[in-house]
Amino acid sequence: MRCRNGGARFVGGVKVHTEGDAMSTTARRMFELLEPICLVTYFADESNEELAALGHRTYWDGYFASRAAPLGRVPAEVVHAAFYSFAEGEAARHIPGAWETAPPEASFAARERGSAASVRRILGEEMATSSGVVRAADLAHEAARRAPTNGRVMFAGLRAMPVPSDPVTRLWHAANMLREHRGDGHIAALLGAGIGGTEAHILSAVEMGIDPPESFGRVHHLPKKRLAAVMAGLRERGLVDADGRFTDAGRATKERIEALTDELAAPPYDALSPAELDELVTALEPITATMVAAGSR
Repeated sequence: MRCRNGGARFVGGVKVHTEGDAMSTTARRMFELLEPICLVTYFADESNEELAALGHRTYWDGYFASRAAPLGRVPAEVVHAAFYSFAEGEAARHIPGAWETAPPEASFAARERGSAASVRRILGEEMATSSGVVRAADLAHEAARRAPTNGRVMFAGLRAMPVPSDPVTRLWHAANMLREHRGDGHIAALLGAGIGGTEAHILSAVEMGIDPPESFGRVHHLPKKRLAAVMAGLRERGLVDADGRFTDAGRATKERIEALTDELAAPPYDALSPAELDELVTALEPITATMVAAGSR
């Protein structure tokens, strides 16, 4: 959010100064608070079990079907474009076949139902039914509701879905909307820097110190010829050196992408008043601490 009165203030324990810095710092802080809530969808069992019960045979069948569901019964090319980070042909292994297994709305409902069950289990009955969860759900949803949808395909699809009445489910739904809002902005930042989906994974691997970067779990299954071409392209652009480490230019490019991602993720929180934002952070902190302690599983 913006520092409307100028000067420094604290947001969730983080000191912010200028208007631009405040927006980006807030967006980063909110990402840290909301991401562990979203991760149950990928790490915990309940969502996968719900999707398997629909007939989706593998994790990835359920993943593509349920995440793409808000877009409707679209072809693989649309899912590939919207998800961005998957290699050519990966979406086509699951779409449109997933639509024959279950209609999009059923897959989305299973994902939502399972994810909320995971959050509720991890939080425990006392916290899950607390006023803090209700308030966090309401404020997070308000932030998502007020955010612009321009250029945000995944976010717009999710925002068109029904709003859950159950507070835990609404909290997960709002966190998921804000995650996809950030993701849409991240794609814009990558496109602006001329970095493709596979290249983005490789640069993340370099940043994490994975050696060789091609062994990163999100890309290691791709054909070696394809990975070699990606690495060669990054070297030719001067982003990584012969040892697969960042050059100065590569590190600067990665930092610019992350900074722009934070900046583009700020509008939902800018829509909240300073008091609302502080209240949201305060409500989320114990929830997130519990999710992190459990590994979102």
